[in-house]
Amino acid sequence: MSVSGKLKSLNWPLMTGNISPEDLTQVIEFLKTNPRLTQASEVEAFEREWSEWLGVRRSVFVNSGASANLVTFAALRERLGSSEEGEVIVPTLTWVSDIASVLQCGFKPVFVDINPRTLGMDADEIIRKITAKTKAVFLTHILGFNALTSQLLHDLQARGIPLIEDACESHGATFQTKKVGSYGLASNFSFYYAHHLSTIEGGMVCTNDEEFYQKVRMFRSHGLVRESTSKELRSTYEREHQDLTGEFIFAFPAYNVRSTEINAVIGRKHLKRLDSEIRMRNHNFNLFLKCLDGSKYQTDFDIQGLSNYAFILVLKEKFKNRLDQVVRTLHELGVEFRRGLSGGGNQLRQPYLKRIFGDEYKNYPRVEHIHFHSFYFGNYPGLPEEKIKNLCEALNGIH
Repeated sequence: MSVSGKLKSLNWPLMTGNISPEDLTQVIEFLKTNPRLTQASEVEAFEREWSEWLGVRRSVFVNSGASANLVTFAALRERLGSSEEGEVIVPTLTWVSDIASVLQCGFKPVFVDINPRTLGMDADEIIRKITAKTKAVFLTHILGFNALTSQLLHDLQARGIPLIEDACESHGATFQTKKVGSYGLASNFSFYYAHHLSTIEGGMVCTNDEEFYQKVRMFRSHGLVRESTSKELRSTYEREHQDLTGEFIFAFPAYNVRSTEINAVIGRKHLKRLDSEIRMRNHNFNLFLKCLDGSKYQTDFDIQGLSNYAFILVLKEKFKNRLDQVVRTLHELGVEFRRGLSGGGNQLRQPYLKRIFGDEYKNYPRVEHIHFHSFYFGNYPGLPEEKIKNLCEALNGIH
């Protein structure tokens, strides 16, 4: 009998209860008011409250984290106003939409291997790969870890290179005295069902730069100038385009990635309990690392500033030949999991990049180990400590 066979099924889904009965009650009460359901006052309120929570001046609510990526790089391209080829330094371990947005907006991605202790981009390697063509660094905070360093921030500022933060998986993670997502020119968040805060589907672009904010607002909604909150900007367009009516001036070939009032209502309600849920999730993850056998699995993550929402299991090099047993144990215990961590591992192995970069995936050994020998599974408030201990017992019992 396998070690896991001694235990009953843990019945452990990837996520459960992330939208509460109270959230749904709030939606029902809102619907009773016969509201305008498309983007309106609830979206504006959610943007304002999220900005206050994060510690930034401006936020723009969109229909997904992927859309947040897209409009961010569309606005960056417009800001740069350059026809020359530009490069953006990106992670090998991230979600597909990060790199897709870079490609879709006409930039060339330049890849960097990971720091195994944070799973984010190796900061020293980022600095080494900066060239005269570098237009931005797109840094992903993976699964609740902070990936920033003081040296990286100093170097980017000194060279005038914008930092874009993907904090889609790291709501509430911190670096030094501030939350991640408040350091760069812009940051992107996802409110997908399985993330820290859910609006079912949704995303946010955050910035302290007023001009960038106005561009993102317009890119969110067809490029319409009337979406800008700047009277001066609107007046300038109207003065320069007197053959057009003010309601229908399209500044950019843009998108429609607006969200709805219903999504915003859920987000506003969930935001009120987000901090307490982060504390519970961090407690769970610390217990998991404490109970896990550090001779077989990685436990030396840099957890300073952590905001975990998914347990991370990485087999050590000397234990990687037990991969099949780990998979079997998780299946037998009814633990839903994903392989390769964020985005399934090394993005350079994916078809959309392989046809451009060929075998370059071989040049990033640290993310290659993650690609084949790592897992994540759900960490949510209300998860019993006994389940965590039982899972660690079964994993530690693999020989």
